[in-house]
Amino acid sequence: MLTTTLGGIPVGRLGFGCFALSGGYGEADPAAAVAMIHAVLDAGVNLLDTSDAYAAGENEVLVGRALAGHRERAVVATKFGWVLDDAGRAVRLDSSPAQVRKACVASLRRLGTDHIDVYIQHRVDPEVPIEATMGELMRLREEGKILAMGLSEAAPATLSRANEVAEVAALQTEYSLWSREPEAELLPLCDRLGTGFMAYSPLGRGFLTGTVRSVDDLPENDFRRDQPRFARANLKRNLVRVDRLAQLAGDLGCSAPQLALAWLLARPWNVIPIPSTRSLGHLQDNLKALELELSAADLAAAGEAVSPDSIQGERHPEQHMKTLNR
Repeated sequence: MLTTTLGGIPVGRLGFGCFALSGGYGEADPAAAVAMIHAVLDAGVNLLDTSDAYAAGENEVLVGRALAGHRERAVVATKFGWVLDDAGRAVRLDSSPAQVRKACVASLRRLGTDHIDVYIQHRVDPEVPIEATMGELMRLREEGKILAMGLSEAAPATLSRANEVAEVAALQTEYSLWSREPEAELLPLCDRLGTGFMAYSPLGRGFLTGTVRSVDDLPENDFRRDQPRFARANLKRNLVRVDRLAQLAGDLGCSAPQLALAWLLARPWNVIPIPSTRSLGHLQDNLKALELELSAADLAAAGEAVSPDSIQGERHPEQHMKTLNR
């Protein structure tokens, strides 16, 4: 496993997103999910990403159950910031110091651990100055409850302000062949600040694998049914680009997911993709991306196959888009 660091904490260049293990992409089996986390650790992947908003905290419970007796093998990143209603839906943001502390204590309990390795603000709260949030994170770090701190989907100016208060170890933002907005400012800024970049949805929520050919392929309770890029009209046009990626991958003797991940790993920044899967076969396939040796021409061809200006649809629904880049 190739390695890098987040706030001085050694992590593999490929992490693992735990979101799918508690639903979201259709029904999930808890026992199989625990087995998947064990397989991830056995494969040498140590960075596990979760959130108190995933399945109303149940994803953290699942991760904690899987790590019982294995805590030292994992670097746990979890997130705070969303306040949930009684049905477990994220309804508002609150990153006030008191709420940050309350959320941290609750996450520690669900995870069954005495510390969180990387504690990340899930979305920037426009009502609370980032300096106030970072101040509370510093206090939590001084108390040993967290080791490092991070932000998610933050604007460059917010990241800069936060880093003036304390080191921001990680920025987690969507980044993939078909979502390249971070390249304009965020990635160069992270490079200057020494902030590690965790790329979520590095396979475009599974779309870049080429396995989703129609919205009818998705379970009824799959959140992607509400994602603009999976809408029928957009999906049909986006498939043209994904098929080009698959053809290129075939010519190179690899799979489309491997090529998409290898492209990210080869970018000139400290990018850590955190793909998610419930399939052992897909996990093993993804890991082979670490072994791919691609030429500059191969990488350029992959970038052209799924050029951002050719992709149809926003990367999130309209209301969700309003919470990004703050």
